[in-house]
Amino acid sequence: MAASESGRRDAGKVKSSAAERARLVCQALGRAYPDAHCELIFSNPLELLVATILSAQCTDVQVNKVTPALFRKYRSARDYAEAEAAELEDDLKAIGLYRNKAKNIRACGRLLVEEHEGKVPATMEELVRLPGVGRKTANVVLGNAFGQNVGVVVDTHVARLSARLKLTRQTDPVKIEAELMKLVPQEKWTLFSHWLIFHGRRRCKAQKPDCAGCEIAAMCPSYPRLLPKN
Repeated sequence: MAASESGRRDAGKVKSSAAERARLVCQALGRAYPDAHCELIFSNPLELLVATILSAQCTDVQVNKVTPALFRKYRSARDYAEAEAAELEDDLKAIGLYRNKAKNIRACGRLLVEEHEGKVPATMEELVRLPGVGRKTANVVLGNAFGQNVGVVVDTHVARLSARLKLTRQTDPVKIEAELMKLVPQEKWTLFSHWLIFHGRRRCKAQKPDCAGCEIAAMCPSYPRLLPKN
């Protein structure tokens, strides 16, 4: 069965409610991307925290090019806390906004040492107090390093696909997240973000979505208007 047929076979089941559409989308994308995961490379919570801070306005691919050498050099929160500003900036110069990110990572390292014994905290409240860490970054760390479904990561792909699927009319990431959390079962919050990100990168691209091969075309209210025009 072709990928697009897998999504279209549920066409007769699609209802108008966003909740039903979200349920069907979860089923279809779960089949399409059974191995969906965080594409930042990390081996512990500190590495994921740093990589996620670096990923702001930067691709995961570019971050993954920089972090192997970075993680070999800086192995603890104290290493980041005690790093020379100019040296850490030089280590991050291939990353966009590297000066500000270096500043935040050094400050983050200091706070981890001073208040958390050098360990990354595992609660939303503690994570968002760290320099350079907002709710999105905290959700990434909690969901992927600690296995906690505390929220839904809303990046550009999740925001764009949620709008195309008419799961929300909001444009603010915090409001988008709040609406998605009402539609998607909590145990799937982390996976739901991975599914939409995988789909956004591989199929439903911003400029040229592959509607003909789309696994969820049957349940996408935007499907007709996204088709290429002759």
